[in-house]
Amino acid sequence: MGLDAAFGQKNEIAKAVEEELEKAMSAYGYEIVQTLIVDIEPDIHVKRTMNEINAAARLHIAANEKAEAEKILQIKKAEGEAESKYLSGLGIARQRQAIVDGLRDSVLAFSENVPGTSARDVMDMVLVAQYFDTVKEIGATSKSLQCLFPMDQVLSKMLLLRSGRIFFRLKASSISLIKIKDN
Repeated sequence: MGLDAAFGQKNEIAKAVEEELEKAMSAYGYEIVQTLIVDIEPDIHVKRTMNEINAAARLHIAANEKAEAEKILQIKKAEGEAESKYLSGLGIARQRQAIVDGLRDSVLAFSENVPGTSARDVMDMVLVAQYFDTVKEIGATSKSLQCLFPMDQVLSKMLLLRSGRIFFRLKASSISLIKIKDN
């Protein structure tokens, strides 16, 4: 019988001791009425080993609980990041829609108010303005890494590929846009 079983079966052990004592003592005229086992006292090394086993089992349970808690935290963090990215995407989509709506309204208003211009002409001017805004922003940032290309190559290719009707000429400090008239 193992030690764990002995602790669990104190009453059965007490009954077995009572029966054996009754057999041995009845020859001398003694009657055993009841035996009581108060405590089972194992060897000190056995106690120490049992305590280590119980401590290891509790540490194992604690480690599992801690790992489960960390897992839940990571899941909640990932869910929060996913929700944040989703909402950020919605915000970017709304921002881009507002930009498109604003550009459309501006292009329509400009082409209606300036005779002889088309929506394409206005978009070409907007493209050039955006290019210069970008160059200005790059130059205004002190910590930016700058990669600038000759403007005559960049803009002429952008504009000529875009419409085939507008080109520019780079002068010392300004850029002239020249519209080529359609035939």
